[in-house]
Amino acid sequence: MAAATLVLVKENSAGPPLVFMQKRANTMGFAAGMMVFPGGKVDPADERLARAADPSAMLDPADASARVAAVRECFEEAGVLLTSGPAIEPDMLADAAPRIADRSLDFGEFLRRLGHSIDLDRLTPWSRWCPPVRFETVRYDTRFYLARATGELVAGHDGTEAVTSLWTTATDALESAARGDGKVVFPTHRNLERLAQFSDVDSLFAHAEATAIRLISPEIRDIDGLPHLCIPDGLGYPVTSELLKKARRG
Repeated sequence: MAAATLVLVKENSAGPPLVFMQKRANTMGFAAGMMVFPGGKVDPADERLARAADPSAMLDPADASARVAAVRECFEEAGVLLTSGPAIEPDMLADAAPRIADRSLDFGEFLRRLGHSIDLDRLTPWSRWCPPVRFETVRYDTRFYLARATGELVAGHDGTEAVTSLWTTATDALESAARGDGKVVFPTHRNLERLAQFSDVDSLFAHAEATAIRLISPEIRDIDGLPHLCIPDGLGYPVTSELLKKARRG
């Protein structure tokens, strides 16, 4: 099942870049109670909107659709609308987000009413993950994207899928996970470690643009006689294995 995740980042005057994270509700079927980046499934409507946003088909259709889904999910879950157009009253955004989430309002129609459009180039590909068949009953083929948060952007949580939210450095998020305060699944853990390598947003994006995207499908391997969950080398991740018994998979 195709899915998309958006990693919002912004400069931090006090140190490394800040990333936006949310805690999933305990009632969610996947990653319940975990700290995550906003994201979700790609809908057929996302595919139609992607064709309109990329009329010359410059992008792979699956990539374009996932970018639209990432923008939509970030609006539904965090109230962040990464589109271009006239200024919008905050109350209008707050009213529309839950209606788009429950599909009583079409996202594309909402954007047309606003006179807004999606700039697919605003999202930078970061990675692509999909678990092997033996790991999950429902497999999400998830494309991760980076996006810069502008100074006036306000991000939060919807209170339904996400119950808390915060801006944090990747290092602080990893330390929170190590203490057990903010639990993360295996892909989020690896992505936080990768994000933590960079001291500023420009170097982070330069790294993303220079790193090839290949499908990451974790596998179990024995290392020193113990089973580890592993990912390939050479894709920008400083840590590529974790003891299987410690790795959270959802």
